Amino acid sequence: MTYLLALDQGTSSSRSIVFDRQGQVVTMAQREFPQIYPQPGWVEHNPQDLWQSQLATARQALKQAGLQAGQIHAVGITNQRETTLVWNRQSGEPVYNAIVWQDRRAEATCAALRERGLTDTVLQKTGLRIDAYFSGTKLKWILDHVPGARALAERGELAFGTVDSWLIWKLTGGTRHVTDVSNASRTMLFNIHSRLWDEDLLAALDIPSGLMPEVLPSSAHFGQLDAEWLGAPLEIAGVGGDQQSALFGQACFHAGMAKNTYGTGCFMLMHTGERFQVSQNGLITTAAAQPPGKPQYALEGSVFIGGAVVQWLRDGLRAIESSSEVQALAESVPDAGGVVLVPAFTGLGAPYWQPEARGSITGLTRGTTMAHIARAALESIAFQSAALLDAMSRDAVAAGGVPVSELRVDGGACVNDLLMQFQADLLGIPVVRPAVIETTALGAAYLAGLHTGLYAGLDELSQQWKAQRTFHPTLSRERAAEKMAQWERAVRQTVAM
Repeated sequence: MTYLLALDQGTSSSRSIVFDRQGQVVTMAQREFPQIYPQPGWVEHNPQDLWQSQLATARQALKQAGLQAGQIHAVGITNQRETTLVWNRQSGEPVYNAIVWQDRRAEATCAALRERGLTDTVLQKTGLRIDAYFSGTKLKWILDHVPGARALAERGELAFGTVDSWLIWKLTGGTRHVTDVSNASRTMLFNIHSRLWDEDLLAALDIPSGLMPEVLPSSAHFGQLDAEWLGAPLEIAGVGGDQQSALFGQACFHAGMAKNTYGTGCFMLMHTGERFQVSQNGLITTAAAQPPGKPQYALEGSVFIGGAVVQWLRDGLRAIESSSEVQALAESVPDAGGVVLVPAFTGLGAPYWQPEARGSITGLTRGTTMAHIARAALESIAFQSAALLDAMSRDAVAAGGVPVSELRVDGGACVNDLLMQFQADLLGIPVVRPAVIETTALGAAYLAGLHTGLYAGLDELSQQWKAQRTFHPTLSRERAAEKMAQWERAVRQTVAM
């Protein structure tokens, strides 16, 4: 029983991965599910799609591995964060679709909170900015707009949860209503100092406290998975929001260690240890996934359009047939030829926070080709990530720490060697790609293995982490600074449009 099963419930698909004790992937199963767009700016999922796709991939993964459920040591769960569900405690039926993290319908509620002067209160208690991204205002929208929901909630008949809570409820037959600190810290309702739901913030959004799940450390007993689902009862022993889980899977356990996930967007987290730190440079503070003990924190920055810029080249410009072609096209020219592409298709995230910004391509000449634009598109991912790391390093130094000395990378786009080399060149520090890039699921598996005694502690997990390739900077710092200055000029133009 040295296998671990990780359930990885993402925004566009559900995946299940079986890991061996050494953290190596044994097998993986994946299933996409529909996205629901009721109107512009709204994004929803059918909660049953999340559940059924996750269950199906878990069964498929065990079958592919030739394993019985009894051979699985424990189960870990990692999930798309901030996505908000409310269901009936008696029937287990959702009262509304899941409102996805990308959804912007609660912006009016956020504006009202800002007008009430709550910006600093929210920041100091939760580490977050007031934004429709987080779960609290989505939950308020459901209570205010679903007929009868508020009355049921006030009678204690409804349950709120992020996706992890919903899956645990289903897996345990409705016996456990729980979440972990990393997911709770993304709700805008959780005091990350006291590690309790904050009564003042619940009151500010008119949310009955009876809706809220119990909050546990990320490595803990979350419940027993019913034997009917996989054929044997299994302990759910690790839970982490996807980005904090990836930080854990990258063995970034100590202050100053950082990782960047290159997915549809990019998510960079830097561990800050036991120190709660408010960023002076446009980042947010979040709870790190952690075993029981003193709270652990991280600074986080989000890039809205990372790998999605390659999808735009494919689907919007039709410059390539498949995403895998972008590296060869970009490498067919020695550089971007002075072209800078700012992919502010939905505004700019951290550290700029410019929701009104729109995308631009500057530096075009008669000699510009699609290859130059493709290279500029790839470089835009690295430029945005470099701006994040610069902000993190400034925050670290201001707090008496040291700048980040290496960046660990994961996510689909980290396999692109050209992008990783350019990232190292801009940052001036090594960029390290691990042997196992499925670090989000691996983090959940490690959290489960820690609680159930499969691993002795964090030192053992640190020793298991292995680099597959390290990209060392080759560009002079002067040239890198010139390139970043060129990027920042292009960003200022998008904001001024």
